[in-house]
Amino acid sequence: MADRSGKKRRKCEPSGPLGQLHEDMLERVLARLPPAAFFRLRGVCRRWSDASRSPSFLAACARAPARDPWFLMLSDNEQPRSAAVAFEAGEGAWAWARRADAAIPEPEPVPVAAAGGLLLYRAPDTGALTVANPLTGASRSLPPPPLAPPGARLHAVAMYGESPYHVVLILGELPDTLSMAKFDSSTNAWEDIAPLSRTKPDSSLPADADAGDEDEDDEDGVGGDGNVYFLSKTGDIMASTVQRSASRQHYAAVTLNGSRGGDPEPVAHFLTDSGAVVACDISRRVFAELPRVLPASFEYSLDVVACGGGGGARALVVVLSELMETASLRVWEFVGGDGEWRQVAAMPPAMSHAFYGKKADVNCVGHGGRVMVCVSSSSVGGGVGEGESSGCFVCDLGSNRWEELPRCGAGAEGEVADFVAAFSFEPRMEAAV
Repeated sequence: MADRSGKKRRKCEPSGPLGQLHEDMLERVLARLPPAAFFRLRGVCRRWSDASRSPSFLAACARAPARDPWFLMLSDNEQPRSAAVAFEAGEGAWAWARRADAAIPEPEPVPVAAAGGLLLYRAPDTGALTVANPLTGASRSLPPPPLAPPGARLHAVAMYGESPYHVVLILGELPDTLSMAKFDSSTNAWEDIAPLSRTKPDSSLPADADAGDEDEDDEDGVGGDGNVYFLSKTGDIMASTVQRSASRQHYAAVTLNGSRGGDPEPVAHFLTDSGAVVACDISRRVFAELPRVLPASFEYSLDVVACGGGGGARALVVVLSELMETASLRVWEFVGGDGEWRQVAAMPPAMSHAFYGKKADVNCVGHGGRVMVCVSSSSVGGGVGEGESSGCFVCDLGSNRWEELPRCGAGAEGEVADFVAAFSFEPRMEAAV
């Protein structure tokens, strides 16, 4: 950079204690900066810029304590690449996440999954997959997956792990046949497509209830024993007017349950078009449908999330329903031993009542002990607090504390943005694509 006299100006080196630190100690200090500071790290001085590119700095970042999650916010409105908005859960503030670099093909893909500090993008026209670190902007295009059998439809895209990470495509024809293709980043290769066997929910899946005989299930998922394995996302009335965000069409919530030989056992949970909740045990290559939460006569919207340590150890269902001239938003967990759903959290009635009669849709994501719920409505309106019908909320499951996110002026020309969904990730500089 040159000043008005045409002479180049040198970046100022930090003075005081920071300027006197040994390189190793400096990297340890920088590695513990708030994640948002990493966007400005390379612009401070040459020494800090060099340190931020050092392998030892990334190693120091890996030793830093776990970070509070960031939530990448998604809007149905088209936004430029520079407008990737994230919410910092720890700071309770908005931040800007970096989109992956120019290696991402056009038209711009949409995020479909996340694991650790990484996000997975999918091109809507070609299905090409790209993994990106939203903190650094680094990206990597995955090789094409194996060709699916003719007529096999993509139902879900799951991602788990970080170093290495795995991407799983779940394909097939429900309710009877599913298969999967798995990518391993350590080998940079896909495994051959493997069939998944249908089974009753057992102790390795998040349910122990008797799923009924498979040959007795009718086209609506109603078993001959009276058990119903259909869980409507929006209800009969709302299905024709409320659609999932494009980023959520192939969403899967992944739990990492126990271990087998030291390796976690991933289970991917996703919703079918009709709203059936399907759990796929990736390690055992089996899948099962879970019982529903509410009677079929109820009108409700739902989504499935994963919460807990690691990639998530609990599969939860978030349900927005209407009853007795009010709306309730509750979080449920299936108790396998009892064969029943148990409520683990509920939004205060004063907050949830704002959604009554709005035909609202919920899209949710979990991280650790938090669940973010994005509520959007086909009704005209914006913020919930002003009598309108959309908003984003974070629930601390341990305390059942609910908070509405502050409005974000990230829309075109600075107007308030309405977000319909989110993906969670832990902001880590060292997360390698």
